[in-house]
Amino acid sequence: MVLFDRFIIKKGKFFNLIVGIWITFFLIPIGIILYFVALNYNLFGLFGKLPSLENLENPKNELASEIYTSDGVLMGKYYRENRTPVQFEEISPYLINALIATEDIRFEQHSGIDLRGLSRAIYGLITGDNSGGGSTLSQQLAKNLFKLRKEGGYRGYLHKVPILKTIVTKTKEWLVAVKLERSYTKKEIITLYLNTVEFGSNAFGIQTAAKTFFDKDPSQLNVEEAAVLVGVLQAPTKWSPFLNKKNAIFRRNVVLEQMHKYGFLGSSQLAYYKSLPLVTKRGVEDAITGIAPYLRAEAQKFLLEWAKENGRDLYADGLRIFTTIDSRVQKIAEEAMIEHMKYQQKLFYAHWQGIGEPWRDEFFRVIPDFIENEAKKTPRYKALVEEYGNDTKAIEAEMNKKISMRIFTWEGERDTLMSPMDSIRHYKWFLQAGFMAMEPKTGHIKAWVGGIDFKHFQYDHVKLGKRQPGSTFKPIVYVAALDNGYTPCNLFIDQPVTFKGGAGGKDYTPRNSYGGYTYATKTMRQALGESINSITAAITKLIGVKTIVDYARMLGITSPLDPVASLCLGSSDVSLYELVGAYATFANKGRYIKPMFITRIEDYNGRVIADFTPEVSEVVSEEVAYMMLDMLKASTEPGGTAVALANYGLLTKDNEIGAKTGTTQNQSDAWFIGVTRDLVAGVWVGGDSRSIHYRDISLGQGAVLALPMYGRFMQKIYADPSLPYKRCFFDKPEELSVELNCGAMAVRPK
Repeated sequence: MVLFDRFIIKKGKFFNLIVGIWITFFLIPIGIILYFVALNYNLFGLFGKLPSLENLENPKNELASEIYTSDGVLMGKYYRENRTPVQFEEISPYLINALIATEDIRFEQHSGIDLRGLSRAIYGLITGDNSGGGSTLSQQLAKNLFKLRKEGGYRGYLHKVPILKTIVTKTKEWLVAVKLERSYTKKEIITLYLNTVEFGSNAFGIQTAAKTFFDKDPSQLNVEEAAVLVGVLQAPTKWSPFLNKKNAIFRRNVVLEQMHKYGFLGSSQLAYYKSLPLVTKRGVEDAITGIAPYLRAEAQKFLLEWAKENGRDLYADGLRIFTTIDSRVQKIAEEAMIEHMKYQQKLFYAHWQGIGEPWRDEFFRVIPDFIENEAKKTPRYKALVEEYGNDTKAIEAEMNKKISMRIFTWEGERDTLMSPMDSIRHYKWFLQAGFMAMEPKTGHIKAWVGGIDFKHFQYDHVKLGKRQPGSTFKPIVYVAALDNGYTPCNLFIDQPVTFKGGAGGKDYTPRNSYGGYTYATKTMRQALGESINSITAAITKLIGVKTIVDYARMLGITSPLDPVASLCLGSSDVSLYELVGAYATFANKGRYIKPMFITRIEDYNGRVIADFTPEVSEVVSEEVAYMMLDMLKASTEPGGTAVALANYGLLTKDNEIGAKTGTTQNQSDAWFIGVTRDLVAGVWVGGDSRSIHYRDISLGQGAVLALPMYGRFMQKIYADPSLPYKRCFFDKPEELSVELNCGAMAVRPK
């Protein structure tokens, strides 16, 4: 009886076990199905939503916006993530083979989830034999797409629970991987993967990675380069060819061995490629490198404002921006600037050698604590104030501590040990420059050089920098006179002209650059050509300062202008950008055209979403404009301030150039503006501070310090047959009511 009872009990336990097994057998699949259904529909908001098919077909990658020259050359990019997508046909087959061999050899066989690979990964995790990962390329792509979607809605309440968060995320990646396999071909999946993955060094996507590490397009990558890039994917910092070259070689060889293992390379090929050195070539476009960096920085301000007004993201929408810059003209402008400024810097050093430092007051005395005061404006000093507060000794100690740094010199960058204070002193010695060239008839800016080196001197001297223009402001005075009834042949005497009750109630009597007067009678044309201050003052007294301000405004001068008599000699600060635009009016038959640097913007698909046209306004008649051009030619004739242009072969019988030099008090600023029928260009040269300058006018005047840069520039422009700018004459009106050949026609103004 007892045995029977025991048998019954055992039989009951066995039955319960069998029932339990069957219940588990049915419940687990049902539970899994219910789990996937709940996850797919985001039940109660626990899991977060899954991307729709539309989302998968249009992943929200951040695409860098690209900026181009007018002749189609890529200038640079604007981005948070530097990414430019490519098509499958644009990718090297070596790269595809390396990727499949290393990351997913069964890529062509599975449908998003590789159960064999997953089992191998789980077994390896248990045994410690890590012979391969379980994630397919489709799963890795799904993971990348989730990373790219930073907006809300994709995370549910369970994401707050650490372990459950991992399970839910991994499951969602599986589901997305399956959706990807159903929505895309294998070629499309591998292309999308390579376009979204991060390679380190701010390179996102294969196009940017190939450019960043090897200065190549993806289609040009060879076997060993492909192996390096695929190797980087596992850990971009650890395997970076820039940051850890030895590691990168080791990882490259692992990828090559995988390619050999799966038949993409023979044994001899493997040995050969593993023996090669790792050669990289930086080709990344950034804010410092590339074409016209000063212009790109200025364009960025405009584009950010435009993007804000039009609901666009400059750094993520993959826009294509087309500028007016001509890469050939820009290159010539930069070459002319380098040649001229390198030479001028040597003269400047020699000029001050044995005398002392060049930061001087109006009496040529060294300004005390000049470097110390300049140091207080730097970010480093301000950061030290944040750290040390009022402890000036600690701040001073840090500012005078020698550290490793790379500094600019005209012989190339140099690594050195130097204190921040010495670094400031080193850079304050450099003369700076600005250059701009534009077409007067279109308003298109063709070249923009804002300084001598953008990496080390990022302050723009074309539009941002404003200085006293000196005599380059005089044509605004003269064109105002011409438009109010005066002619180039009106006669004036070079004699003192006094304005009563000037600044501070004092009388103002401007002098000529040499300090005196000739008392000779000159035509207005001669007076402008020889840049006679007293006659400019006499004209100002006749037409009034307010008239001059009004014409300056019509000619595009938007900077504040102090309405005092000295304005006629350029006492109010203006920018080179403004002056070149003003002079272009004379070559554009009296129509002011606002200088422009962007012509159109396209979206990622090439659709034009913004078209920009020039802003034009009538200022003076064609006749007055031509008279002004003829007067500017006087500067290039014997006795004129710009006659040195002959040294560059520019003053030929088949060519007309109007020009004006400018020099400010104490030679702080040197200017030159040159005008031809098809191109107007301007130069500014000076110290970083107004206190830094030559000691005498023989070296610091516009004809010496600025004109040669223009001369070199135009010399190179005319020597390039591919450019449309040829030697030519100004457009002359069919009829002129005023005789320009003075002589007997010269008359004194009433």
